Amino acid sequence: MSYPDLLPSFKAWIEDVRGRLVPNQLLSEITWFRVGGPAQLLFQPADEADLAFFLKHLPAEIKVTVIGLGSNLLIRDGGIDGVVIRLSAKGFGSVEALEGHRLRVGTALPDVKVATAAAEAGIDGLTFYRGIPGGIGGALYMNAGCYGTETRERMVELRAVTRQGEIITLSNADMGYLYRKSNGPRGVVFTSAVYEGFAGQPDAILARMREITETREASQPTKARTGGSTFKNPEGHSSWKLIDEAGCRGLTIGHAQVSEKHCNFLLNLDAASAHDIELLGETVRSRVRAKHGIELKWEIRRMGHFGPGAEVREFLDGDVFVGQV
Repeated sequence: MSYPDLLPSFKAWIEDVRGRLVPNQLLSEITWFRVGGPAQLLFQPADEADLAFFLKHLPAEIKVTVIGLGSNLLIRDGGIDGVVIRLSAKGFGSVEALEGHRLRVGTALPDVKVATAAAEAGIDGLTFYRGIPGGIGGALYMNAGCYGTETRERMVELRAVTRQGEIITLSNADMGYLYRKSNGPRGVVFTSAVYEGFAGQPDAILARMREITETREASQPTKARTGGSTFKNPEGHSSWKLIDEAGCRGLTIGHAQVSEKHCNFLLNLDAASAHDIELLGETVRSRVRAKHGIELKWEIRRMGHFGPGAEVREFLDGDVFVGQV
């Protein structure tokens, strides 16, 4: 499917935009699951000023969606209407060590590079980012964390551009962080953030990061087409264990599968659709509820329109979908 081209309606001001504009860009090409329909218009701004100019001039009735590196994301087969903004490493991937064991980073920078830059600068406390796939923008939005540390414990402030094109600074408190979510201003695009750690020895920090890498590769399907951890851990429980006990390890629907290596990961085996993956996820939720009486909540962000005749409903009304094994 494809959407009407938006660019002709922007002709009065679009020539002053310096970033990349691509109508009907297939988002499956830039998500880790390798699924999803097109963006009506994909915009990759050249820098923060370019982003601010674009948003200031974009008509208010046009929807804006921001995506990061595409790791913790499931875009549906019908794609996303309006403008999809994806920040580039060239314009938003800088990193700078500051005084006071602080680090300023662009939000397009991968989490692992933040962990490495901090270690090389002798800043401890950010090693947890070595175990999180994706970019800093997404980590800031969802309060990403692992190995006992969360983003909210290290983030001091961030810069963002509002839907009206205003550049603002937000504090940690402004973000209203909770477990795997934030409650900051809606509709803003994060462009950079300042983190604060504490003094450490680079060699010792890098050694711990290597341990994290080895542990992650031994226990998770890091080489597969996946979106990372699929469901949030319910209080007092581990999602993977609940899924395993509900008999879902290796469960397959279409070309999507629950990982046999780690049950809280869904895989695109080869030619899965977003419909296959979301249907599998809802099936897992229904089986866990039937077995344990616990409702798993998605950690992966799902967005966009369903494909024609391929809507996925939640299986939490008592129905249990069997699927195929």
